[in-house]
Amino acid sequence: MECVSLKLVGHQESTVKSASIVSVSLIIACVAACRTDFQPEAKVEPSAAANQLQSAWVEIGEGGQAIARAITVAGYCPDLNQDGTLTAMHVRAEPAMLAQRPVSVTNAMMSSAKPAAFPVRVCELPLKPGIAAAGIAGKPLPLPKPAPLRILVLGDTGCRLKAEGNAFQLCNDDDKWAFPAVAKTAARFAPDLVIHVGDYHYRESPCPAGVSACKDSPWGYGWDAWNADFFQPAAPLLDAAPWILTRGNHESCSRAGAGWWRLLDPRALQQGRDCVAAGDDAMGDFSAPYSIPLGGGSQLIVFDSSKVSAKPLAKSDPAYPLYQEQFDQVDQLAKQADFSIFISHHPVLGFAPEKGTAAGVIVRPGNAALQSVLADRHPQRLFDSNIQLLLAGHVHLFEAITFQTDHPMQIVSGNGGSSPDADLPPQLPDQARPFEQARVAHFNSTSQSGFMTMERVAVSSSEWTLKSWDKSGILLMTCRVSKTKKDCG
Repeated sequence: MECVSLKLVGHQESTVKSASIVSVSLIIACVAACRTDFQPEAKVEPSAAANQLQSAWVEIGEGGQAIARAITVAGYCPDLNQDGTLTAMHVRAEPAMLAQRPVSVTNAMMSSAKPAAFPVRVCELPLKPGIAAAGIAGKPLPLPKPAPLRILVLGDTGCRLKAEGNAFQLCNDDDKWAFPAVAKTAARFAPDLVIHVGDYHYRESPCPAGVSACKDSPWGYGWDAWNADFFQPAAPLLDAAPWILTRGNHESCSRAGAGWWRLLDPRALQQGRDCVAAGDDAMGDFSAPYSIPLGGGSQLIVFDSSKVSAKPLAKSDPAYPLYQEQFDQVDQLAKQADFSIFISHHPVLGFAPEKGTAAGVIVRPGNAALQSVLADRHPQRLFDSNIQLLLAGHVHLFEAITFQTDHPMQIVSGNGGSSPDADLPPQLPDQARPFEQARVAHFNSTSQSGFMTMERVAVSSSEWTLKSWDKSGILLMTCRVSKTKKDCG
């Protein structure tokens, strides 16, 4: 078995001197030295390459470009087989040890933080258009379809381990952490495309002593926690279809952002926007929106809301001009298709429950920060008229909301397996509005773990049937949405 050496990356001037870094570095040095004749460029037999492969999948990036990604413990990147032609994949990220970042006031629950070890190599290569088959080390890859007929949507999937608030989900119990069951059931639906609306990583603190149902769980921001929280349980669904990956607040730079950029973001990995050095977070936390064509006059617009706050933004706030520029780009992208689906982690026109009174749950409106920027462009509707459907997560519920007013339909699909939020009331208070100008026509919500599907009503159509399912595949709700119709039952 080959050994993988790691580089020490990060705030070396302040962290290398710490005992934790030194001890970890010694371990890494020993591991790297255990095979003195190791040659990183040497190839091995395909069967060995398959054993070294940790994960392989296809994701869709800007303009619909399909990208093959692989994570391996080998000392080189594997070959990508496209219709029988083998091409060596490019290195996206070498194995590394990322130094512990400073613990911020807003991230105080990470007082037990540690360096993030990535003893794996991340590889990638764009897929050629029109190929009939692709694979890595004998593992077949799902190929994108120009007009997917069935899209599966889920989000907020990781197992919460968080010292703040003593919030420890029972990761070893499938009844308490539903994502493994959700992924297995969802894969049986044979989707053409999977959309994740953000928040993959939740294992931020060590499991307390004496809690058997999360005993020995990895934690922190390294590969072991990422693998346990996402790649292992998501494996059947990663094998089933290409993915579109949206970034959540758990993947902001002060949390799991470094892993997000190394492992999942479809853009190139660049020093300075990789969330390694805290001084570069202004670049690493904000990404330009991009569109993905779906055929039939439909498209997706993917928006990075990972660092957005919950309060309205003043024009003097440094984040305001950044989001203003990004929403300028969203308006331009919306002109490309008659039916646009806007994806952000934070729901703009959703509701959030808040426990706080003896009478029950307080119903909070949509994200005020994004609304404050959008309202300066589109005071009534918030979005361009071509944007007809909003997909989001963040709130750990499923929500479907249509409006009497001319607002896009809002879907919240944040019930992918992480600790559920309190249920919203089945009947909203009369004054409840996610945005002052938006009057609700239909509202449906559940805290049951599950996922959602979007199916085209006809080939090359921009009318979709939306269905909410629980983790066992039981139908919960059905909606129909197009540019002129938004109905739920």
